[in-house]
Amino acid sequence: MAYIDIQNVTYTYPLTKTPSIADVNLSFERGKFYAILGANGSGKTTLCNIIRGFIPNFFQGEMKGKVIIDGKNLEEYEMGEIASKIGYVFQNPFNQITGARDTVYGEIAYGLENFGVPVAEIKTRVEKIMEITNTTYLQEKNPFELSGGQQQRVALASVLVLEPDILVIDEPTSQLDPQETERVFEIIKTMKQMGKTIILVEHKMELVAEYCDEVVVLHQGKVIRHGDKHDVLSEIELEKFGIMLPLTVYLANELKKHGVRMKDNIITSDEMADQLQKIGKKE
Repeated sequence: MAYIDIQNVTYTYPLTKTPSIADVNLSFERGKFYAILGANGSGKTTLCNIIRGFIPNFFQGEMKGKVIIDGKNLEEYEMGEIASKIGYVFQNPFNQITGARDTVYGEIAYGLENFGVPVAEIKTRVEKIMEITNTTYLQEKNPFELSGGQQQRVALASVLVLEPDILVIDEPTSQLDPQETERVFEIIKTMKQMGKTIILVEHKMELVAEYCDEVVVLHQGKVIRHGDKHDVLSEIELEKFGIMLPLTVYLANELKKHGVRMKDNIITSDEMADQLQKIGKKE
């Protein structure tokens, strides 16, 4: 049985007639890493808000269909249950950081305090998650005095410390430099290795190709692709839906046009290097 099952979901924002997402059916398995792709306005953030329960609980508008998580209708969960089961990381860390405490340590601990977790356990969990997110050296600093990359890692830590089973992450690297982007993806990779189910909206296709298991493509509110990353990301025709594919895919396609016998569905630079090495040995 699917861990997350989205059944015939349609959602229309207030004062609009066109649904943001329409008749969406998706299933997500426990412990897998999913990427949600699509052009601007395709419904990616709306889908994330529905999975997290922000829609329809905090947004007006009309929603039809069901979201089943771990065998239970999302409508049946208490808000506290949802918050502890599903972690949501916003695109902009300013929207995540509460400012309720004036240190990074306090910011990360704040959610646990609200849930009434014992002080000793808070200390253990905060120290563990700061180590994972490489924020220990920042613990006495004010969160609002950090760089964008540091703030994003603190925002991630404040969600991860709650130990949710599911992570919904909306373009966490859109404002980060390449080094901080890699750090964030390594943290997310660690979460996957710990058995978390990850649903990520991201435009940096090389990283999607490297880290994710499956890919969902949205276009004008509808699911047009869902499958293994190699099958989906190797489709050149996705360009017409505003999807930029990994550079490796374009290179493989050009080499095929020039008569080079390439393996199908090459999407990462490591896969390309391995294939070219094999071709070189044959020649």
